[in-house]
Amino acid sequence: MRNRVKEIFSYSDMIGSLVKRELRGKYKGSVLGFLWTFINPLCQIIVYTIVFSIILNNELDQFYVYIITGMIPWLFFDMSLRLGAGSVRYQGEMIKKIYFPREVLPIACVTAQFINMLFCFVIVFAVLAASGRGFSAGALFCLPLIMLIEYVLTLGLTLIVSSVTVYFKDMEHIITVLLMAWIYLTPILYSIDIVPEKMLWIFRLNPMTSVIEGYHKILYWQQIPEAGLTAWGALFALAALAAGELIFARLDANFAEEL
Repeated sequence: MRNRVKEIFSYSDMIGSLVKRELRGKYKGSVLGFLWTFINPLCQIIVYTIVFSIILNNELDQFYVYIITGMIPWLFFDMSLRLGAGSVRYQGEMIKKIYFPREVLPIACVTAQFINMLFCFVIVFAVLAASGRGFSAGALFCLPLIMLIEYVLTLGLTLIVSSVTVYFKDMEHIITVLLMAWIYLTPILYSIDIVPEKMLWIFRLNPMTSVIEGYHKILYWQQIPEAGLTAWGALFALAALAAGELIFARLDANFAEEL
């Protein structure tokens, strides 16, 4: 595996080119262009805020701040898995014509979505400033760690689904359905404090709980994330990445034939 990882790093220029192509081509030809990077998440956040704070009467103070600090990271995770599922399948011509480590494709997909998330954090910080909640320097120091954990977790899971989709095309649709349910099992639209004690273990097993709770602690509550929960998230992320690479390496030998 060490040699394989070295080979992937040697193709960093190709990854960079694919990321640039993804970022430039995503909204090519549209009138608003790159502004859709901000418009799409804002529209979703507005809808969820109306539903969960006004209609369902959520009691969290400044609920819109709570939602935006969790939803922006979730959208990175969601879009990475949705688009990443087909990142290998839809590049059949490239795979058949030239040799390169196939991991390059899901890595480029996840990295492009991660950069989109970083751009969207401009909105997060603007909302935090406008709301009057401000920032905690000590807590913000932990933000890159939470982002790294989420990136590693997302990449590991994307490696799995992208390789499986080559052989089992329905995986793309299955992932879409799973993500629709997954968001409600993650404390984004509500506080984890309202989860019944007997069901709490289910939420703790969800690796995205530790990630989203980390963002909420840092940005909404302005506190340093819980060490135990963060460590669990980091361990799960590393395990997901290792499993993702092992599965991908096992399946990629016959990609060209399947595509």
